Amino acid sequence: MNTADINTKLIDSYLSLLKNMSPQNKLDLISRLTKTVKKDVEKEKTEFYKAFGGWDKNESAEELIETIKESRTFNRTIEEF
Repeated sequence: MNTADINTKLIDSYLSLLKNMSPQNKLDLISRLTKTVKKDVEKEKTEFYKAFGGWDKNESAEELIETIKESRTFNRTIEEF
């Protein structure tokens, strides 16, 4: 049995439990499920952008390159023979 079959059977069993609920309770359940799905989608979206270390400044590429070059420090010492 594959995952799709298991998911279909799970959904069918939930529907059989829910068919005796009142319409108001069904609407309340739909509302709560919708909220959890929205939270999950927002969390995935946030985590997706965090994974790339997004840059939050509005510098152009040239300005960013110049900032990086200016922040470089060289402390290399040459030893004499």
